[in-house]
Amino acid sequence: MNTPLDKTPVTRHYVQSGSVQLAAYTQGNPAHTPVVLVHGYPDNHTVWDEVADHLAQQFFVVRYDVRGAGASDRPRRVRDYTLDILSDDLVAVLEATCPGRAVHLAGHDWGSIQTWESVTASPLQRRILSWTTISGPSLDHVGFWMRDRLLSLDAGKRRKAIRQLGSSWYIMMFQLPLLAPNIWRLAGDRLPKLIAKNEKIPYKPHPTQVEDGIFGINLYRANFIRSLLAPRERYTDKPVQLIVAEQDNYAGVQLFEDIAHWAPNAWRRDVKAGHWTLLAEGEKLAGWIADFATQVETGKEAAGLYKPS
Repeated sequence: MNTPLDKTPVTRHYVQSGSVQLAAYTQGNPAHTPVVLVHGYPDNHTVWDEVADHLAQQFFVVRYDVRGAGASDRPRRVRDYTLDILSDDLVAVLEATCPGRAVHLAGHDWGSIQTWESVTASPLQRRILSWTTISGPSLDHVGFWMRDRLLSLDAGKRRKAIRQLGSSWYIMMFQLPLLAPNIWRLAGDRLPKLIAKNEKIPYKPHPTQVEDGIFGINLYRANFIRSLLAPRERYTDKPVQLIVAEQDNYAGVQLFEDIAHWAPNAWRRDVKAGHWTLLAEGEKLAGWIADFATQVETGKEAAGLYKPS
């Protein structure tokens, strides 16, 4: 359905997290249950615009520009982008926008990667009602998955790991301190066009796109190598909705094979979509997030979900 929306106004907040100031945005009735949306790389909070407009009809929607993106501060040191610090940022945003309240969480790409830290190892756990993860596995889970497949005697498992390493070539490039930032400086205005063409979606650049791309590289440099070489066991008993984009060119479907081990209360939804396609269909994605929140709150099982083995 394409029902016309009575869009709710967006309020901007400034939130202090340590020495970093974050830009946060709220929308909808503050008396309603909060839903928090965390964006990925190289996006900012606007990537959720359509999703937020729909969810705000039923929930109090909270978004923010993660450190290094949008209107938030951009620390220059790599060590200022570690997962534990990113988790602290989420705590600060919630304390500023919906203090003490329980929330539903959803994350896409790096917004999902970083929020796994909060779902599995954070004082926020008692306040998390549900967690919807899209195209962003836990790096620690990936570390164990990669180790298991590369060391396996099963040739098929080893091939899966090698294929994923091939799909992750850009992550290795991001470890180089000069190459990736200079690519953004020289060709940053063309990269969103390439995303739109390759993903076949109307991906529109935002005013801080180049800076977001440059500083967001620190997310990869601060976390990937450690997680792959020394993964930590990260479990959660929270209700998890895993939305798997079957045509994702970056987070392959194989990375979620072990989800039931780490999150026994996980539910899975498989969709024929690419990495950003879901965000190009905001009404549909908002519906899935809302349906899962309703399932958690009422026990009425949402359509299209199944329990992964």
